[in-house]
Amino acid sequence: MMTFNFAIVLRFQEALLLGLWTTLKLTLICIVLGCVLGFILALARTSKSAILRGVSSVYVEFFRGTPVLVQLFWIFFCLPLVLGVELSNMASGIIALTLYMGAISSETFRASLKSVGREQLDACVALGLSPWVRTTSVVLPQAVLRAAPTLLSNCVSLFKESALVSAVGMADLMFVGQNISNNTARPVEVLTIVALIYFVIAFPLTRAVTVIEQRILKRLAV
Repeated sequence: MMTFNFAIVLRFQEALLLGLWTTLKLTLICIVLGCVLGFILALARTSKSAILRGVSSVYVEFFRGTPVLVQLFWIFFCLPLVLGVELSNMASGIIALTLYMGAISSETFRASLKSVGREQLDACVALGLSPWVRTTSVVLPQAVLRAAPTLLSNCVSLFKESALVSAVGMADLMFVGQNISNNTARPVEVLTIVALIYFVIAFPLTRAVTVIEQRILKRLAV
C-alpha cells in the first residue's frame, strides 16, 4: 500500500510560489486587457451600426463557443505561421486569455449597459455632452458597478482557465506542479497541493461575489 508524504512538497515551495506568481501575473494582465476589450465589444454590440453589431457578435460567439485550449493552441502554433513572427508562450497565453476574457465580459457589460436608463442618456444629450464624456463619465461607472459581481465571477473563471497555458510550456503553477510531480514520482501529494492553492485563492473570491452583489443591489435600491 502506497504511503503519502505531503512534507516533500515543502522542498519545492519556492518553485511553486514562483509558478503561482506567474499565474497571478498572467491572470491580472488578461483581466485588465480583457475587461477593456469586453467593454469596447459591448459598445459595438449595442451600436446603431449593423456592421459593428455583426462583427462583434461573430467574435463573441466564436470565442465563447470554442474551447480555450483550442484557441491557445491555434495562437501558439498557427498564428506565428500566419503572421510570420515568433510568439513566446507568455505572449500566446496573454493573447488567448485576453480574447476569451473579452468575449465573456462583453456579455456582462452589454447587459449592464442595457440597464442604464434611457433618460440618463437623453439628459447627456440635452446637456451637450460629447460621446466620449457621456461614455466615460456616465455610462462606464454605472456599467462597471452593475457588472461587478459577474465580472468577478469571470475573473475567477479566468484564473482557473489560466492553468491551460501549461500545455504550451509556460512555467505557471500547473506546469511547475506537473514537473515536480514527474520528477518526484509523487503526483498525489504535489497535484493535491497545487489544487489546494488554486482553491484557496479562488474560493474567497467566489464568496466575495455574493457579498458584493448584495451590497450593489442595496445601493441600486436606494
